[in-house]
Amino acid sequence: MTDIVDELRWRGLIAQSTDEDALRKAFADGPVTFYCGFDPTAPSLHLGNLVQILTMRRIQQAGNRPLGLVGGATGLIGDPKPNSERTLNAPEVVAGWVERLRAQIERFLDFEGPYAATMVNNLDWTSGLSAIDFLRDVGKYFRVNKMIAKEAVARRLNSDAGISYTEFSYQILQGMDFLELYRRYGCVLQTGGSDQWGNLTAGTDLIHRVEPEAGVHALATPLITKADGTKFGKTESGTVWLDPERTTPYAFYQFWLNADDRDVAKFLRIFSFKTREEIEELERLTEERPQARAAQRALAEELTTLVHGADQCAAVVAASKALFGQGELAELDGPTLAAALSELPHARVAGLGAVVDLFAEVGLAPSKSAARRTVKEGGAYVNNVKVTAEDAEVTADELLHGRWLVLRRGKRNLAAIEVTGG
Repeated sequence: MTDIVDELRWRGLIAQSTDEDALRKAFADGPVTFYCGFDPTAPSLHLGNLVQILTMRRIQQAGNRPLGLVGGATGLIGDPKPNSERTLNAPEVVAGWVERLRAQIERFLDFEGPYAATMVNNLDWTSGLSAIDFLRDVGKYFRVNKMIAKEAVARRLNSDAGISYTEFSYQILQGMDFLELYRRYGCVLQTGGSDQWGNLTAGTDLIHRVEPEAGVHALATPLITKADGTKFGKTESGTVWLDPERTTPYAFYQFWLNADDRDVAKFLRIFSFKTREEIEELERLTEERPQARAAQRALAEELTTLVHGADQCAAVVAASKALFGQGELAELDGPTLAAALSELPHARVAGLGAVVDLFAEVGLAPSKSAARRTVKEGGAYVNNVKVTAEDAEVTADELLHGRWLVLRRGKRNLAAIEVTGG
């Protein structure tokens, strides 16, 4: 057991709370049953969702009962985007995504013991609800003037797109979720991102109207920002997903490994389950020896293991080392090697040829003559083997998995060649 409010605040995970002192008392009197909702608007969760999942995990580990809600109903609607209406997905598509997201969330929660988690789907209490019952039993408690004042709605009302009644009603559905979970499970806390604050408080407001004596709470985590101004959870190739088919474990590992020194301390506190002492030691190492990237490596290994498993983490660490000559490229399995090389500058060629041609083709040298100088100066490598002859040619038996070559100029400049023919 820990004082979870102090822990969350130290980790920078509290942006807003309805009443922090009352929430602290509820935890002290606990256990608290709490929930966080995830809408199936894509076939996978992403790093932004991971903040919420790991916050649930922390609160559970402090001796509380989580409800993981996947919105089979709200996912059919979608919460209001800042600037445009959502495209509605087919019910069968949403149902499939519900199962995928449910499986992803379940990996992070404990479903045994006194604080066992429970997964829920809000379609269970909305699918049989008529429009008349919805308006009479739930809608009557909502005031339009308060609804339009909520940030997400206000932004859309002031945009060219406006807002449909469908998306305007989203906060009523989410508020009803909290009320249902309060009635069914004794749930008294909802967590979520600060961009969801209006929806979170829609639930507390509804419960206070229907059940005036209920003590319920909302807790919002901050949106994560990066020091360089780019959006957290995005790379040049797009969103970082939890599904290995959408973001490979190697790319996932590299995202954390490449974290800016200015961001890594914040990321450690938000995502890592290391102790305060361990995190503060890594922060100290980052200040004293930033070139060692000890904090980034620790974070990358912990999060890759947590999301993709220890075996996948070991494979991508081996690949990362092997690319820079600290391991055997030939020992890497095909999918891991392909994933690693997909993150590098690469070129496809129809057949084998001279090393200098390949260096120029993939952009490791601006010209063939420059590539020859690189070879002459001892800075050219194929599959981590130094090239000593300016007229050297690649042979078929050098291809990794019959397909790939790893080229390196100097210590750090890497590229990949994919041979597509004989």
